[in-house]
Amino acid sequence: MRINLKMLCLTGFITCVALLASAYFFQFALEMEPCPLCIMQRIATLMVALGCLAGFFLVEKPLGLLIASGWALLSSFFGIYLAYQHNWLQNLPADQVPSCGPSLEYMLDAFPLVEVMAVMLRGNGNCAEVSWSFAGLSMPGWLLVFFIGFAIASAYGVFIAWKARK
Repeated sequence: MRINLKMLCLTGFITCVALLASAYFFQFALEMEPCPLCIMQRIATLMVALGCLAGFFLVEKPLGLLIASGWALLSSFFGIYLAYQHNWLQNLPADQVPSCGPSLEYMLDAFPLVEVMAVMLRGNGNCAEVSWSFAGLSMPGWLLVFFIGFAIASAYGVFIAWKARK
């Protein structure tokens, strides 16, 4: 059975938009401030969404689909790393959680960009707090599941595009 790649790309894009919309709902409607790793996971989700959207429009061109699927695959791996790191921080014993850091706005004003990026990729004590969960998984746990799904779908797109180029 052949999967309709155009619908797969559209489904991936819509899923990413829904994930981002729910993140903003939690932030603005429920007043849950995102931690540095949450912000980075939003960026990774946006990157996957852009790959899916490009794949939707370039599905008929093997090279375009290869580039779009490759972008989505790399973005998914980035998201997997971030979500795994976030889950790891949330599951540390209380005495091993790193200290909480200042807000992102303060860090951008006071520290060099390289240091801010290091904190955003590594996370801090703010990232260890579990403020929401569903079916036993926190938000980063669910994002890990979604990023793994995106990676599988993107790898399929890369495989089909690579095969079509030959």
